[in-house]
Amino acid sequence: MTMPAVILVVAFVVASLGVTSQSVRLADAAAVVARQTARGDRGSVGATLERLAPGAAMSESVGADLVCVDLRREVRVGPVGEVTLTSRSCAPTAGR
Repeated sequence: MTMPAVILVVAFVVASLGVTSQSVRLADAAAVVARQTARGDRGSVGATLERLAPGAAMSESVGADLVCVDLRREVRVGPVGEVTLTSRSCAPTAGR
């Protein structure tokens, strides 16, 4: 009786670590894409997203002196199902 419970707990911990890792990668990707967008380098945003966060959907909002990028990505969590991860990052436009 104890062994199946231990296996279940270990599987849950491993899945949680995987989701956490994907969340950190999504946050890093949002920061990089926000900086690229803020400095006017929109041409390389698609390649950056594909490299750092494949399958992520992006939306952006541009203010007078700030560009904010929102990324959203579905991540599979073993047999439990899917989790939607989101990340937001903003970067100054440096007076453009």
